[in-house]
Amino acid sequence: MKLSRGWLATIVIVGILIIDQLVKIWVKTHMFLGESIHITDWFQIYFIENNGMAFGMEMGSKLFLTLFRIVAVGLLIYYIWKIRSRNYIKTGYLVCIALITAGAAGNIVDSILYGVVFNNPYPPEIAQAFPPEGGYAPLFHGRVVDMLYFPLFSFYWPDWVPFVGGNFFLFFQPIFNIADAAITVGILVLIIFYSKYLSMVPQESEAGQAENGKLNEHPEK
Repeated sequence: MKLSRGWLATIVIVGILIIDQLVKIWVKTHMFLGESIHITDWFQIYFIENNGMAFGMEMGSKLFLTLFRIVAVGLLIYYIWKIRSRNYIKTGYLVCIALITAGAAGNIVDSILYGVVFNNPYPPEIAQAFPPEGGYAPLFHGRVVDMLYFPLFSFYWPDWVPFVGGNFFLFFQPIFNIADAAITVGILVLIIFYSKYLSMVPQESEAGQAENGKLNEHPEK
């Protein structure tokens, strides 16, 4: 039995959400804030939290960010539902949109629930789920859990380099999570392989509607 593209998108979204939340909950309940587990010289599990968007960026108030994510995910889900059965849409394009949707939804869970579900003890104490004294923030004001850290290489800029000479440089500095990775992969693959669909979908849709109108005006005898 062939899996429909609607179900494929659903599996991608639900699968990413489950993996993302399992990893975040494990980190939250087994590591204290700021703790680092060195896997290799270039990969660490480094527990931090942030109030902003992907890769720890900040933008506006916490409530605004949460509501913005909810609206964005709702629109993306509606978009997936609209294009799921259109034959001219490649399956890879649909998967990219599903990855972006899953990533955004994953961080929404943190923002909505984590402030209520977890407390916020001082390190080296570890957070507790459903503490008797209540959570650390009201609904919609939770912080996003990040843990994936890839300090791939570092060096000092030569003194002769303008503006940055003598300064330390580390690549890659941002700490992120699986939801952020899903968003990034979805966007990059979308831009590299499926960018034409971003402009073609509305045009094709209008063309399809026009063609259907012609068929209705001149039905087959």
